[in-house]
Amino acid sequence: MIRIGITGHRNLAPDVGRAVAALIDSHLEPYGCAMVGLSCLADGADALFAAAVLDAGAPLEAVVPARGYRDGLPAGHHRLYDRLLSRAVLVHALPHEDSTPRAHLEAGRFLVERCDRLFAVWDGEPARGPGGTADVVSHARSLHRPVSVLWPEGARR
Repeated sequence: MIRIGITGHRNLAPDVGRAVAALIDSHLEPYGCAMVGLSCLADGADALFAAAVLDAGAPLEAVVPARGYRDGLPAGHHRLYDRLLSRAVLVHALPHEDSTPRAHLEAGRFLVERCDRLFAVWDGEPARGPGGTADVVSHARSLHRPVSVLWPEGARR
């Protein structure tokens, strides 16, 4: 059973989100249900990946960076976040109170250290702050984890 983690951009435009969902589906397809997905369940790449893992009939593990994490997500995402979290077979709750960049960076590192492969929905640009996608990819590469960068050709953030 392979353990696949996700890192990626949030606030994806609808057309980019659809293209990312298709990329995630095609990259997960070879694994069927013989995988475990790890996700922080944020809006954007994390939630698209988590939904695809569950749709494949595979188990999902959630990584919650802080007690206040849900409150820091867009209000319109709370319902989906709650649904995905309720379907997780295991929830890794990190000991942070506030949902800060430091907590997000630690969650990304935690996720990378528990996966065999990382999918990165990443435009290749530097992180916009600590704990961004580029930081998580860098950590994965430092541990020699295979990283599959999934970004639609010509897409912009």
